[in-house]
Amino acid sequence: MIEQPLILITLLIQLGVSAAVSSVLARSRRFRVLLFHEDRDIWEKLEMVLFIGGPFMLGVLVRGTVKNFIAADVSFEAAILLGVIAGRTAGACGGILVSLPYLFMHQYLNLPLNVVAGLSAGFLREWAKDREAIWSFSPLFDLSIYRWIRRSIAKAFIDWQTTFFFMILGLQFLRLETRAVFPHHTWALDSPNWLVRGAIYATSVMTVAIALKVLNNTRIEMKLEEQERLLLQARMEALQSQINPHFLFNTLNSVASLVRFDPDTAREMILKLSKILRRLLKQGDSFVALREEFEFVDDYLDIEVIRFGHDNLKVVKEFDPASLEVVIPTMLIQPIVENSIKHGLSPKVSGGTIYLRSRIAEGMLVIEVEDDGVGIVEPGSEVSEWNTPQRGAGIGMANVRERLNVLYSDAARVEVESRTGAGTIVRILLPIPHSGEMDGVNYDLRSNSPR
Repeated sequence: MIEQPLILITLLIQLGVSAAVSSVLARSRRFRVLLFHEDRDIWEKLEMVLFIGGPFMLGVLVRGTVKNFIAADVSFEAAILLGVIAGRTAGACGGILVSLPYLFMHQYLNLPLNVVAGLSAGFLREWAKDREAIWSFSPLFDLSIYRWIRRSIAKAFIDWQTTFFFMILGLQFLRLETRAVFPHHTWALDSPNWLVRGAIYATSVMTVAIALKVLNNTRIEMKLEEQERLLLQARMEALQSQINPHFLFNTLNSVASLVRFDPDTAREMILKLSKILRRLLKQGDSFVALREEFEFVDDYLDIEVIRFGHDNLKVVKEFDPASLEVVIPTMLIQPIVENSIKHGLSPKVSGGTIYLRSRIAEGMLVIEVEDDGVGIVEPGSEVSEWNTPQRGAGIGMANVRERLNVLYSDAARVEVESRTGAGTIVRILLPIPHSGEMDGVNYDLRSNSPR
């Protein structure tokens, strides 16, 4: 017979074991994903069984092999935890997994007891109308009992939380009575002292509740991260919805200027515009390979070259092939090119040249858009930072700034160098994503624009 003080100390350690194992599980990225998504297929349920059942099975093994460390065995509560989190199938499988060491210790009846515990918790999970009630289960059950009695009398229904509480007590009662009848084939902490036995019942409830609380904190963190991600996505979509009409309006003006006196050229521009619109309609493409972004800029420049004339607008491209496979935000370069044409080259009677460059330097992707136009004519520094207001900072450029700020924060850097009458360089430095996040398709430098 185990001494009463040792039983109480063991019960306290069991609470710590439950909290420690739950905290370790919550650090696993895959487990967090499985925990966050409630609707799991059979393979994901088996993964949950391995994640939760594995450590607690080892605890049973430790209890059987290490003298005076019986607190490691919380297999009964683990089976209940698996059932209430992942359903009856996972509860039953988890009950079997955590009970395997019992078979080698000849404590055979623990296996069916744990399977029944996992199945019962799984059935109760399916009975719950609101799955969130599972995660709000609390060991502070006094108010729950009061609410249960009040609601049961007023509305004639059973509160899930209180039912779960009594289910754990009932299963523990079955376990202890089985041990009393078959002491050599069943393992469980027990005591003839009714106060200590009450502590055993309370510890079972609190062990499950503490594990649920720890895992629920992980779920809440993931929900907050998901809400933040959705908020950023909505913000990006709002910015994209501003940039697309702005760009389309300017392009249609270019097409309209040719319709009356050069219909054939206007038809060619409309075909180019249709390709551009097809790209703009791909709302899901938030990121594309740099080569695809340059292809999109090519279509825009083809229209602008026709509008200004081949002699008045030239395009020079200097691309490092390795840089063309780096993923960047879509519609990043076109507003900068448009800004260079509109504010740098248009005021210049003889037109000029746009230089597009890309390379990888010091672990960063460097993109340059340069023009030999009029430069920044407002007074100010010749080298300016990204947050400094620039000439032509309309909808397009403002959205580029905002999108980079949302996506990269301080990791991206944009520099603007300009000399009055000599042109402007916009240089974007972006962090390079990890390898494997993009396709390995070669970039075809096709364009009707002069190079």
